[in-house]
Formats: sequence, C-alpha cells, structure tokens
Amino acid sequence: MNNRFLIIDTKILPDVFDKVVKVKELLRTGCVKDISEGVKKVGISRSSYYKYKDSVFTLSEGITSHKVTIGLILAHKTGSLSNILDKIAQRRGNILTLNQDIPINNAAAVSITFDASKLEVEINELVEEIGKLDSVISVSLVAVE
Repeated sequence: MNNRFLIIDTKILPDVFDKVVKVKELLRTGCVKDISEGVKKVGISRSSYYKYKDSVFTLSEGITSHKVTIGLILAHKTGSLSNILDKIAQRRGNILTLNQDIPINNAAAVSITFDASKLEVEINELVEEIGKLDSVISVSLVAVE
C-alpha cells in the first residue's frame, strides 16, 4: 500500500503528535543529547515517540520535491510584491513562477511557486511571516509538491 499524506492543522490532533515533532526538532538542533532527554523535556513516553517518529513530520520534513505554491491577495501599494519576494529570498527560497492579476478594487491576486529545498525556516513559518507583511491582505498555502 502506498503512503498517503495529508496536511492537517495540529489544533485537531492529540498533543502527542506535536510533541513527537518537538522531540525531533530538539534532537536535530542539538538542544537535547538523546531521545530520552527529549521525551522527558516535552512530556511523552519513549514508546509514544518510537510509535510515531517515522509517521509524523513537519511540513518541511515531508516535502520531497520542494515546490511550494502560495496564493496571496495584496493591497495595491508600491513595493508590495517586491517585499514578499525579498522575504522569500531572505529565507533562501528560489522563485520558480509568479502570476499576478491586475488590481481590482485596490487588491490583486498573486500566485507564487518557489523552490523550498534550501529554506532556513519551516514553510508554515514563512507563510506566517509573509502574512504579517504590510499590504498582504491574505496568504494561503495552495500546494506542496
């Protein structure tokens, strides 16, 4: 049977899944020396960690080809798109395609696909950072390939 992946908001999942991801992050960043220390720090058992460690990933860990598409609605202001492209570049994303509609009612729809293979942050963090930029009305993750 082939693996099937879903993107699910952690708010609806039991805490153990988020804690497994936190242990993996602590291990990857060297904040803990081993699994025992990591599971103790986040408050789960070693058996829970081992049960889910190969099945629970952050969005960035689960990416295989590293193409990400985001959809945005931008206010019609000078430099709006440039600021977003700068933010993606600052985080080491590489723009692959860009589509922008003409502004209607002072807002424009934009679609950006970028290579996320060298991102310095998780994709969801980058999407949140972009959403906080001035003139971004809305941003959403459209596709991950």
